[in-house]
Amino acid sequence: MSRLIITAPGIASIQDIGRFGLQRYGVAPAGAMDAGSLRRANTLVGCPVGTPAIEIGPLPVSIEVAGPPIRFALSGAPRTLSIDGESVPLDQTHVIRDAQRMKIGSARGGMFSYLCFEGGLHCELQHGSNSLDERAGFGSPLRRRLQAADVLEVPAATAWHSERSAASPSAGPARQDVIRVILGPQEDYFYPETIDRFLTTTWRTALSSNRMCYSLDGPLLAHAKGYNIVSDGTVKGSVQVAGSGQPLVLLADRGTVGGYPKIATLASIDMDRFVQIPPGGEVRFKAISVGEAQALLRTSGARDSIALREASRLPGINPAALASANLAGLATNALDPAAFD
Repeated sequence: MSRLIITAPGIASIQDIGRFGLQRYGVAPAGAMDAGSLRRANTLVGCPVGTPAIEIGPLPVSIEVAGPPIRFALSGAPRTLSIDGESVPLDQTHVIRDAQRMKIGSARGGMFSYLCFEGGLHCELQHGSNSLDERAGFGSPLRRRLQAADVLEVPAATAWHSERSAASPSAGPARQDVIRVILGPQEDYFYPETIDRFLTTTWRTALSSNRMCYSLDGPLLAHAKGYNIVSDGTVKGSVQVAGSGQPLVLLADRGTVGGYPKIATLASIDMDRFVQIPPGGEVRFKAISVGEAQALLRTSGARDSIALREASRLPGINPAALASANLAGLATNALDPAAFD
């Protein structure tokens, strides 16, 4: 095992695909905000797509390695990445060695990136997931966000023919882009003109936004039947309208039930783009049907599967790596009897 020593933690935590099956007990799924970027980075390092990773928020992070070399990939929001001061690309595997330092810069327009490792982080499942849920006290190997001097364990890198790169780079955030939604399930709690205002307004994500929800700044939305309903289940992407009239988009660390009416639900196809919108970023919404959302997701899933397969393919021989290998030292003279002693 090698050790990752956190020297500058930024805003980072351990997240995987999420903790499911426990919402009936009030436990949120948590998990990666941008699941697509998690899948991409894990595929590059040869891990199952939901393997735990370090989810890095918008602030810079610095990590030092102690022990055997490790292999990693970083995908998600555009940002700088360097090893001992030398810039290296995102969406590609890299090997970092003992005493070397990895520096990950601030997100440039996006929010979240995913640092995945060959062999995965050393964790122990807690209720089916390693994802941090600070309110519930779940998370492995830590039940809190990363702090300076934290140490994580990662298996040593294995011998590869050459490093891998993604077929296409990670997508940037949605800027003045349209996020598709399905109206409801309580759209009847709003006046028709309120729904029209929700769909025609250019909203801005509030500075108070976090992993629990993104608050939307813009005109207040009027309720037609009051703002209290019998509390019912929420999903990632539920758009509640609070008593004040402000829309709240519930996300990974949301409460499992809520008592505000929900005017719409984000389509899964656009979820990863939405969570990458930084505070103050603009967003508009477009209503589509459930059937349209399902068809878009099926098409996207097939396309992503092809892209992930492309990302996991090994490119041609790396001449620099080949030249640096000690090939002669591995040769054996089969005619020498001493070779068989």
